[in-house]
Amino acid sequence: MSPLRLLSLVAAGWLVAMPPAWSAPPLPGSFIADLESLQERLEAGETGAVSERALAQAERLAGGNAADRWARALYLQLAAGAAVRADDPAAAAEHLRAARETPGVESVQRDRWQAEEARLRLAAGQVERGSELLADWLGHHEGEPQDRWRLARALAEREQWQDAADWVERALAVTPEPSEARRGLATAVLRRAGRDDAALGLLTEGLAASRDPGRWRQAAALAQRLGDAGQAAAIWEAGWRRGVLEGGDDLRRLIDLHLAGGTPARGAEYLEAALDAGQLEDSEAHRRLLAQAWEAARDRDRALGAWEALAERSGEGGDWLRLGQLAHTWGRRDLAERALTRARELGEDDAERWLEAMAST
Repeated sequence: MSPLRLLSLVAAGWLVAMPPAWSAPPLPGSFIADLESLQERLEAGETGAVSERALAQAERLAGGNAADRWARALYLQLAAGAAVRADDPAAAAEHLRAARETPGVESVQRDRWQAEEARLRLAAGQVERGSELLADWLGHHEGEPQDRWRLARALAEREQWQDAADWVERALAVTPEPSEARRGLATAVLRRAGRDDAALGLLTEGLAASRDPGRWRQAAALAQRLGDAGQAAAIWEAGWRRGVLEGGDDLRRLIDLHLAGGTPARGAEYLEAALDAGQLEDSEAHRRLLAQAWEAARDRDRALGAWEALAERSGEGGDWLRLGQLAHTWGRRDLAERALTRARELGEDDAERWLEAMAST
């Protein structure tokens, strides 16, 4: 049976058992017997025959008296039920439209058919009309949580991001624990609507229990986008410690986030350990990043040691110059003179000015 069976189109006995509060005109016994017979045949799987008979009766009764019109609407509903069983939501929606537009149909029933028509049109890919009908219906009905999610998704498909975000927030208000699929939809919609704070809150809610690395990465990226690099680094480190994030690329990203997030010493520790363990390539670029990280952390001994090791390895005047500048700033005169002299020998013009300044003090 199609997922569309969730619609209450073919609920046993519903076709002819109207609640007493409804003022639908009484039906002749022949109509009731025929409708009940068709209902039973539909439940037995005679979809095509029921559809043909119901539509023929509906056409025959068009333009009749009040009872005829009410019977016509019920035959159309029965035809919609047959279309649902045949996995033809578009046809079912059209039958319900005709039923609810039948003159004399009670407003309560028209509302019910409108909601079901909206869901069917969305199922049939008729997003614009389906979302319009559902939005109108939800404007004066509470509906079920899934109705809010349906409308949010439909509006997102139409790229109406602000309206979609409004309905996402209404859906979340009645969905304490959204599924990962719904959480993903909500996050995407909120971000597209520019509601990044709300999106981040949704992403981080229950994040510790998630084993989805994409969700961890998305949360960290969003925190960084909001200007909170410290939170981004904390999120990434938590994911790393839990083993959700792993591998060289994720490790390098963790280091970069610590450097950007105001915890350079932590980034330097990770980088140094990774280089020693062979987790990252022991390249000049990584060694330069290590020196810069210890420098940013203002760990003088480690920073100067890292810059000196790098300068000796690279042989670049710029590295010797930076070592000399830091050594002079931090009161290591002998190291500063040696590094700046080497930088001058390698063609760094600024080294001469630094040496002259040192000589005058």
